[in-house]
Amino acid sequence: MSFTSRKRSGSAKKIALFSSIAAAAGFLAGILTAPQSGKATRGDIKQAADKGIGEAEKDLKKLNQELSKLISEAKTGGEKLSTKAQKELGELVEKAQDTREKGREMLSAIHEGEAQDKDLAKAIKDANLALKHLRDYLKK
Repeated sequence: MSFTSRKRSGSAKKIALFSSIAAAAGFLAGILTAPQSGKATRGDIKQAADKGIGEAEKDLKKLNQELSKLISEAKTGGEKLSTKAQKELGELVEKAQDTREKGREMLSAIHEGEAQDKDLAKAIKDANLALKHLRDYLKK
């Protein structure tokens, strides 16, 4: 990738990030200035937050199931590989298992009401990354 295209890509990411932040701020301002009681507004905010957490929980469960399946496939398919390739695959599988376990811990935190949005987002990102690495390696 050339410097110019990397620069454009970085600019596009910044624009997307700022647009998302502006949209969230606008949404929040709209809710806070809506002509309803504070109790109703707080209820709307809680409902929106619960919906977001529910969607994230659903995504994380799906990713954990996919990770489990792919880890199993990697373990059975890795027996035919060279020693070096088995070692590399073993390291990827170990990282994927750690990521899956962290996802399970995050799901428990959700059920206990202790999940933080940033931790939930990180768990989803890490699970997606682990899936991508395993899939890419198994395609070789």
